[in-house]
Amino acid sequence: MFKSIPLATALLLSSSAAMATEQPNWATCVADLQQTAKAEGLSQNTIDTTLAQVKYVPRVIELDNKQPEFSQSFENYFTKRVTEWRVAQGRKLYQEHKQLLHKLAKEYGVPPQYLLAFWGLETNFGSYKGKMSVLDSLATLACDPRRSTYFTQELMQALKLKERYNFAESDMVGSWAGAMGHTQFMPSAYAKYAVDGDGDGKADLWNSTTDALTSAAHFLQNLGWKRNERWGREVSLPADFSYAHLGKAQAQPLTRWAELGITQTNGQPLSTPDMKAALYLPSGHTGPAFLAYDNFDVIMRWNRSTFYAIAVGHLADRINGGVALNVAPPKMPNLSRARVKELQQQLNAQGYDVGKPDGILGSKSVKGLQAYQKSQGLVADGYPDEATFKALKVN
Repeated sequence: MFKSIPLATALLLSSSAAMATEQPNWATCVADLQQTAKAEGLSQNTIDTTLAQVKYVPRVIELDNKQPEFSQSFENYFTKRVTEWRVAQGRKLYQEHKQLLHKLAKEYGVPPQYLLAFWGLETNFGSYKGKMSVLDSLATLACDPRRSTYFTQELMQALKLKERYNFAESDMVGSWAGAMGHTQFMPSAYAKYAVDGDGDGKADLWNSTTDALTSAAHFLQNLGWKRNERWGREVSLPADFSYAHLGKAQAQPLTRWAELGITQTNGQPLSTPDMKAALYLPSGHTGPAFLAYDNFDVIMRWNRSTFYAIAVGHLADRINGGVALNVAPPKMPNLSRARVKELQQQLNAQGYDVGKPDGILGSKSVKGLQAYQKSQGLVADGYPDEATFKALKVN
């Protein structure tokens, strides 16, 4: 008779099996990484005592495949990140660090509320900076074929940082992806943009708030932050809006958006300086609508997720005294990558070219989905609601 085993035991056996299948490739990969490190000029001591000792972490691969920006609904993602506690804490920390924040705003052009919003979203204002070994995480991802080249480069940079600043390996902890410190810099960003803001001779993003906030301002300036411009704003759409222009590729001058009937959420006309803006509907036509400016694209260069960029922008507005969203994000089921991939396959099969199905709703998928929705008499907002899934026969 079949006898069930406890879940913890099953997970342990599963993990052991995974390790057994990974170990031969892992040993070969680590040996290759040591050769790469030698070619990069890293010392033999670092290679022998650090790189040769890295461990494979199956959990890292699991988390890489379940990034919330690509699986959660906007409502689920947004409400967990823009909270009343974070707004209040951001305002409190503004008072605490006001002198530094205004100094950074003057030098780098990034207003205090944005630095606080990044800090809040990345590590809950420094209260959780991650506990995973940066070197183990990066080595694991470097040996995974999905993004091996990128993470190999990040691993080399992390090793160079260890040598440069004499960081203890036990202190180099962070996220599953190898991001580090108060503002979760990847090693390449750390190496290029970290600043010794407190003048102690070391850019320490783990233990120095001054270094971390100064480095964040420096990083954003180099990513292209435009002084005296906001990130974007929530807007109201007219009832007969056509949804013809969505996303960055369909950015329009503000004068054109005004002509199309878009207003501020209080009903007042848009201010129309000589700027372009892109329209985003993260929950489709039933949720909030946002016009995003150039600084929104800068936030996206920090983290390539529209959900993240909207959350940073709105949290910054709230910290600066702004009000909650006029239209609350509607409750919707999370979009699994498997379900989105099936949707993409169906669209391709019906002649709507959305590229290779990958389970991520990129601009090409949105465009193809809009064309399909229009052909079916559905609201062509490019969002895969249940009516669209049903029409495409996606379970």
